[in-house]
Amino acid sequence: MLVVIVGPCGSGKSTLVELLQIDGYTARVVAQEHSRVPELWRHGGEPDALIYLDASPSIITIRRHNEFPDWLYDKQVRRLSSARAHATLYLNTDTLSAADVHSRVRDHLGPPGAKPVQEP
Repeated sequence: MLVVIVGPCGSGKSTLVELLQIDGYTARVVAQEHSRVPELWRHGGEPDALIYLDASPSIITIRRHNEFPDWLYDKQVRRLSSARAHATLYLNTDTLSAADVHSRVRDHLGPPGAKPVQEP
């Protein structure tokens, strides 16, 4: 099962990928937020699951220990619009710990090798 994780900077993508890989998933981050290629998330193969992690600019500022301006967040969200529209799971991580995000994504994916549940 190929799991692709997208989202703005500081939303928890890298942490989630590390945890999923430990669990045995084939998971990778796609830096869609930095690309003008609308469907960069599809490069490398159509994912079985596309997870969109989100966080507000104020939380991203805290996590990154530097100012994350609204204009940059808005730019990244625009670049992520195709991924957001095709995501099998959307999670706002503002109030979630890494363990909470991991648990919710694992619930969505099921065991490695299973087909994930499609969410509206």
